[in-house]
Amino acid sequence: MSQENVEIVRSIYEAFNRRDWDGAFCHFHPDAEVTNPARAGPVAGTYRGRDEIQGFWEDILTPFEAASAELEELFESGDQVAVAVKLRARPRGSSAEIEIRQGHLFTIRDGKVVSSQGFPKPLDAFEAAGMRA
Repeated sequence: MSQENVEIVRSIYEAFNRRDWDGAFCHFHPDAEVTNPARAGPVAGTYRGRDEIQGFWEDILTPFEAASAELEELFESGDQVAVAVKLRARPRGSSAEIEIRQGHLFTIRDGKVVSSQGFPKPLDAFEAAGMRA
């Protein structure tokens, strides 16, 4: 396993959980792309560069008082790291908690994330990285 790439991905999620955008984006190439599948509804599409990607995350997080991402599994293959992640969020003014599991696939070159792709199921991200079920 490329420990460096795995640690880059871990630190991105740690920074995300702190809302430390500088800490997260220091690991992204300036022209990085984040792509969400068509099933993601209004947030489907591709976001390019820090401003678009950060804006996407800020828009998603606005309705929530608290939100966090917990890494459950990681799989490294070459320049890619696939992640099974549990996302939890609590809407503003509510005690209810929303929990979903997703897959994310990061492509890392020269120590920088050049792309990140979301998948509705973690297994889809692992398969895209070449792991067989």
